Amino acid sequence: MTLRMIGRDQAAADASPQVHIAEEIRRRRREQGLSLEALATRSGVSRSMISKIERAEAVPSTVVLSRLAEALGVTFSRLMAPSTEREVLLIPANRQPILRDAESGFLRRCISPVLPGRGIDWVLNTLPEGASTGEFTAHRRGVAEYIFVLRGRLRAVIGERAVVMEVGDSLYFEADAGHAFTNVGSEACEYFLVIDPSHAR
Repeated sequence: MTLRMIGRDQAAADASPQVHIAEEIRRRRREQGLSLEALATRSGVSRSMISKIERAEAVPSTVVLSRLAEALGVTFSRLMAPSTEREVLLIPANRQPILRDAESGFLRRCISPVLPGRGIDWVLNTLPEGASTGEFTAHRRGVAEYIFVLRGRLRAVIGERAVVMEVGDSLYFEADAGHAFTNVGSEACEYFLVIDPSHAR
C-alpha cells in the first residue's frame, strides 16, 4: 500500500485509521516496555519504518502490519480499527425474570440479558431442602454447562454419572445427556448455572 494525494474531505476521512494505527502501535509497544529496536527485532520490520508508522508518516502494508500485530500479540484488526463502543446492560434485580416451580419450590432467576443467538445464559438457582429440579432434556451436542455452589449441598446427575457438590465446588459438563439436580443438604441450596451454547452443532 502506498500513500496518495487526495482531496481535503477524503484526507480527513482517511486520516483516522492511519492515526489510529500509529497510536495503537506506539501505545502497545510502550505498554510492553519495548524500544523501537526491540520491536524491530521481534517483528522483522525496520526501526525506521516503525518510527515512521508511529508518527503517522507512513501507511504500513498488510504484511508489515501483520508482522507488527504478531510481535505485539494482538489481532490485525485490533491495530486497524478503533474498538467499537462496549455494550453495557444493567438489569435491576426487580427486572430479572424469575421462574418458580409451584410444586418443588425450585426458583430460577435469569441474571444474564436475554439476547437470542448471543452469549451465554447465566442463572441463579435456589432449591429448597429435599427438592429436585427433575430431569432436564439433553441439549444439542456442543452445549456445555457450568455450576458453582454458593450455599448448601447439591447432587448432580448427568447421564449415568452422579456427583455431590459442596459450597465452593464447581462443575463442568457436556450437556448433551439428560441431567438433574437435587438438594441433599439441610438448608436451601443456591447455585450459579451457566449454559454455553457457543459450540453447539
